[in-house]
Amino acid sequence: MVLPRSPGTDARVLISYDAWVLLGTQIVGRALVVTSKEQILAKAIEILRETPQGLRYSELLHRIHDALPKIPPNTIHGNIWNLEVQRPEAVYKPSRGHYIHIRFRDSAHPPGGKSKIPTSKVKEDAFYQPFADWLVNELEECTKAVPVGGNRFRDKWGTPDVIGIREARKSDIIQFPTEIVAAEVKVDSASLITAFGQACVYRLFSHKSYIVVPQDSIEDDVARLDALARIFGIGFILFNGKDPKTPDFQIRVRAAKHDPDMFYVNRCMKLIEDELFG
Repeated sequence: MVLPRSPGTDARVLISYDAWVLLGTQIVGRALVVTSKEQILAKAIEILRETPQGLRYSELLHRIHDALPKIPPNTIHGNIWNLEVQRPEAVYKPSRGHYIHIRFRDSAHPPGGKSKIPTSKVKEDAFYQPFADWLVNELEECTKAVPVGGNRFRDKWGTPDVIGIREARKSDIIQFPTEIVAAEVKVDSASLITAFGQACVYRLFSHKSYIVVPQDSIEDDVARLDALARIFGIGFILFNGKDPKTPDFQIRVRAAKHDPDMFYVNRCMKLIEDELFG
């Protein structure tokens, strides 16, 4: 087959039919790939523009595939896995696997760090006993746990909302030293940074420390707490802060055990000795 003469030249190029078909297929194929990519990116941005709270990656992929069923999921994945890099003017990624449209960026980070989620009308201390029971019966981190709260430790460093102990049973072949577990419970999603700081302080006198926060907290806050909990060895629990009868505690990160300062262990445990060891 002879290709058309190039403008301004008398040269003609000879090419086989098979090579011509192959060349044509590559050209058409590339056009289709580009078209599919633009379709995918446009649809992704359109979906996010209509979803103020944003979407997790898997849900975004699922919605794009529903809207463009002829495009394989793997092709969609190949074009949106770094969506915020390809379209930084339209897409923002506040946390791992979470995508929102740039117009809703301020909603993900409210001014002053204050949560826009309504605070629970249920008093925080209503969840202390349910969490103490959960530590013993379901998580099995403690052999006994009690609600504390208030200012029982009588200092500015705070008092855990729940404290538990894990002691070896007489039936245990290998006996181990007593361990202290402390927890900070919050129903106000606007106080999560304070709660995390308190949970860190509790490591001074406990072998394990937990932070317990509402499951409807801002997703970016939850992601940051999850990452910080893993870095600092703090346990991280989500729960339903609307009803103490069905708190539905869910563990995100199990607390790492460490050795506390025994001076502060004895100083703090002395104040609740009868309740915890009686």
